[in-house]
Amino acid sequence: MKNYKFIVQYDGTNYSGWQLQKNAPSVQWEIQKAVKIILKKEINLIASGRTDAGVHALGQTVNFKTDGEIDLFKFKHSLNALLPRDIAVKEISEAPLEFHARFDAKSRVYFYLFSFGKSPFYFKFSSLNKRLANFDFERLNEISTFLLGKRDFSSFAKNKTETENKVCNLKNIRWRKSGDFAFVFVEANRFLHGMVRALLGTILAAYGQENPGKFLEDILTAGTREAAGQAVEAKGLFLYKVKYSESKQFTD
Repeated sequence: MKNYKFIVQYDGTNYSGWQLQKNAPSVQWEIQKAVKIILKKEINLIASGRTDAGVHALGQTVNFKTDGEIDLFKFKHSLNALLPRDIAVKEISEAPLEFHARFDAKSRVYFYLFSFGKSPFYFKFSSLNKRLANFDFERLNEISTFLLGKRDFSSFAKNKTETENKVCNLKNIRWRKSGDFAFVFVEANRFLHGMVRALLGTILAAYGQENPGKFLEDILTAGTREAAGQAVEAKGLFLYKVKYSESKQFTD
């Protein structure tokens, strides 16, 4: 038995998300289908985590186990030839048999892209927000610190979130302005369904508050999605990378 790990990039525009779903296209289905054609057998593809409908990935980590050796160069080439143009395998390597893309992950890093002006080249992968260009980004970063730490993030999860455990360790939120864009990096040990987009929308709402710390604390205490701000659009969100312990960083 061999365990293989690879890094996947995808444009999530045309997919219902990463995970397999009935009667809806998913990134996982496309990759599993292509692997089955090459290996002529079913495989169980494990990802570091789900991405929601319309969300993209620059560094999704996945693994699967199968009998027998795989020629990694040929396998990667064949896989990319079969996959649709909006999904690509960027790296592939053999991993220890015990490696698990989801359970071994120490943290996930997302980034969000806002654009300040209309452009046909920005539309697909960024959220247009002209007002944001005039915001004080030091203030945005200060406001974001009120959300950091190990806390119950029920207020930032979609109401139909399957998991009962809503506690996450939010490690960092960092806003940065560059030219016509604003970048936001968000890192946590885990994320709930819809959490990143709800966090960013709520921080923008907190910006205009006289006491943003209390505003955010009241939302966290409420424990209901209705208490938080409107989520930002899915199309500006990217799974940037997944972090593992040094012993798990096979190709990094």
